[in-house]
Amino acid sequence: MNKNYIPNRRQYLQHAACGFGAIALHDMVRAATSFSGAPALDFNPRVKRVIFLFMAGGPSQLDLFDPKDYIREKHGQAIDSPLDPNVTQIGTEKFLALGAMAPVRPRGQSGMMISDLMPHLAGISDDICLLRGMSADNPQHAGATSQFHTGSFTEVRPSMGAWISYGLGTENQNLPSFVTIHPKESRTYGSAFLPAVHQGTALTVPLDSKAAAIENLRNASASDAIQRRRIDFTQRLNQRLIDELHGDANMEGMIQNMELAFRMQTTTPQLVDMSTESEATQKMYGVGGKDTDKNARACLLARKLSESGVRFVQVTMDGWDHHGDIRGNLPRLCSQTDQPVAALVKDLKLRGMLDDTLVLWSGEFGRTPWSQDLSGTAPIDKHGREHQPQSFCAWMAGGGIKPGLTYGETDAMGYQVIDGKVHLHDLHATMLHLLGLDHTGLTRRHLGRDFRLTDVYGSVVKEILS
Repeated sequence: MNKNYIPNRRQYLQHAACGFGAIALHDMVRAATSFSGAPALDFNPRVKRVIFLFMAGGPSQLDLFDPKDYIREKHGQAIDSPLDPNVTQIGTEKFLALGAMAPVRPRGQSGMMISDLMPHLAGISDDICLLRGMSADNPQHAGATSQFHTGSFTEVRPSMGAWISYGLGTENQNLPSFVTIHPKESRTYGSAFLPAVHQGTALTVPLDSKAAAIENLRNASASDAIQRRRIDFTQRLNQRLIDELHGDANMEGMIQNMELAFRMQTTTPQLVDMSTESEATQKMYGVGGKDTDKNARACLLARKLSESGVRFVQVTMDGWDHHGDIRGNLPRLCSQTDQPVAALVKDLKLRGMLDDTLVLWSGEFGRTPWSQDLSGTAPIDKHGREHQPQSFCAWMAGGGIKPGLTYGETDAMGYQVIDGKVHLHDLHATMLHLLGLDHTGLTRRHLGRDFRLTDVYGSVVKEILS
């Protein structure tokens, strides 16, 4: 088939907006070669959906998952620098070893190393797969965050949620295929050159019934019938313009987004209503807790959205950028996130959803085993840690992932990966593989070339697959 020919483009966009469940997935993808590059499908996907828990700022892997005896023994003493001496490292000139903030112990039958700061996660250690050899390429928050979410830190690219939406659509025509909860920046959920319908829908979890979860979604009309007539009128005008232009992909995407928004006006309020959940479930997540309430509601909503057919749910939990006083700040972040995150995995397992749901927990990079003192005069117990993309930790749980496995190893200092390295491109390739998509085939032609989430890199990490 000639890829310059666009068959049934309007029909494709309609199915992209309301989900591919209406027709066979492989037929839909093959019929839309101009949009998807005819990705090769596995047809035996291990999972149907993804929940990505993004710890923005860069959690310290040495404090949480990868303690080093050498660093513990050298705590407060100068150690040899593994860095290029020509690279300025603000606040780290002394290169003082900084030991873990709390004991990190073997957990469960697997013996997975998890900090005392995360007792709830420690309780589900045999359900998760710990990746201790993660690696990225950019040492700055903006670039590293962009690369984790889009595969690139230099260009505007579609986010992984948008790519997954593009490849698979949603299972619920009344909900978007990609929802992002508490996002910090639009680039983490943008669709770039993919059709706009695949951009993530930003959502804020309301702490009371009067707050709106999604901006501008409330129906101001006297009734749904009046709202329906208004939308029909607007759509007729839009369609007339499309016909005059002999087709316009952006306008067609807008039409479908308006239809989706109308359907969401009746669906979303029920989803964000936590009162529909049992008291035991809310307590398990930490809803109403002094430290946990916000993240508990976000994680519980992520489960509700996934259960309702949303393909990719992203939850951002901010505050992990600890350049100073990590001893005082890290326990606070752990107390805010540990219970809700562990409860999500428990809840998915109890409901039989973990078998076909992939949960990913990670920051954009890790932190150094040596201390950082921006003031130059603070005592060692008030120091923090600098950024470290060379190695960090992430974990996954769910269908297709080996539970209880620790994969990857870093050197004695905790700086370089010496075994089981998983680059971000490899992580993305593995996620797509579990969803039944070949990462080399899920492409979109733009500016004269085919683009994909993994660029020209990436390999499926088969060692972590069950």
